[in-house]
Amino acid sequence: MKNIKYKTLSKEQIIISADRLTRFKETEIKYLRVFKDILANNLLEPKYKKSELDEMDYATITHLAEFIINESLKTYVTNLEDDYVSNQRLYDYECKLFKQEPETKKLLANKINYKAITKLFENEEDIPINLKWLKVLVTSANPNQESHNSAYQFPIEKLIICEGITEETLLPEFAKLIGYDFNKNGIHILSAGGKNQVVKTFYRYAKNLCIPIFVLLDSDAGENYNQILPRLRKSDKIHIINKGEFEDILPIKLVEKTLKYAIENISLSNDIEIEPNDGMVNYLENFFKNRGAHEFKKAEFAQLVKKNITSEDDVSEEFRNIIEELKAQPILDY
Repeated sequence: MKNIKYKTLSKEQIIISADRLTRFKETEIKYLRVFKDILANNLLEPKYKKSELDEMDYATITHLAEFIINESLKTYVTNLEDDYVSNQRLYDYECKLFKQEPETKKLLANKINYKAITKLFENEEDIPINLKWLKVLVTSANPNQESHNSAYQFPIEKLIICEGITEETLLPEFAKLIGYDFNKNGIHILSAGGKNQVVKTFYRYAKNLCIPIFVLLDSDAGENYNQILPRLRKSDKIHIINKGEFEDILPIKLVEKTLKYAIENISLSNDIEIEPNDGMVNYLENFFKNRGAHEFKKAEFAQLVKKNITSEDDVSEEFRNIIEELKAQPILDY
């Protein structure tokens, strides 16, 4: 490394790199992206083209990126200590989370000074939960228990794949109301962007993911259910909503409460009688259009509903069933 010339990473670049490396994502994909970005943007000599980086062996990529990160840290942190406990914990976690190829393990077997990195944000509270978890990996004798107690979600123990943002936003809120905190129990929920994308996302993760997957589908996704079924592992579960879409199983009183909240400053009347004969989504589209409100958007409506969830009465029976099925799935022993 004597002839290496590099541009020092900024504090923000180092923190962003640590954030990206500790998110829930396939190990090889996230590590290569982070390490190659560092080499492409901060390695001055020798200078490699993208095509050369793509052909480079993983051990070399790791050593070069690790060197630039650790040398950059010397600019911001004094009294650097070599402490690889957190590196080993991350290595073990990723190997239990995903099936790892020998080459990918070379990316994980790095000596990035995570202890020094956490000093860059040790007094900050407004950081992603994965960075809060990284702090725990660096400092705690029992990181899993401390992460559970603090509701940091990591280590991830189950993955939910759903169709849209409404499910991703609201299902954790309903679960928390009835005593099952997703963040405390390591539940990561991922919206795929439609039922066809749910199938593709399930295929992608079921191939290499070691933890259970819970798939949530709308009632019209029978064909997609049949596509997933042959690749379903013993620990996986599919739940098909009994009727319509996710919005159709929201309690009527909760929807009424949300709509009154949404129009309280733009409508003279807040009388609302919900009759979703053609489905709740169609009803909501017409409601917002006729009341002079903005266009109905699922993501925005989900946030409005979230603000109006206040008690267990806001949790429908089907939501309870979904959460009970989720709780019944086995988890990995970390």
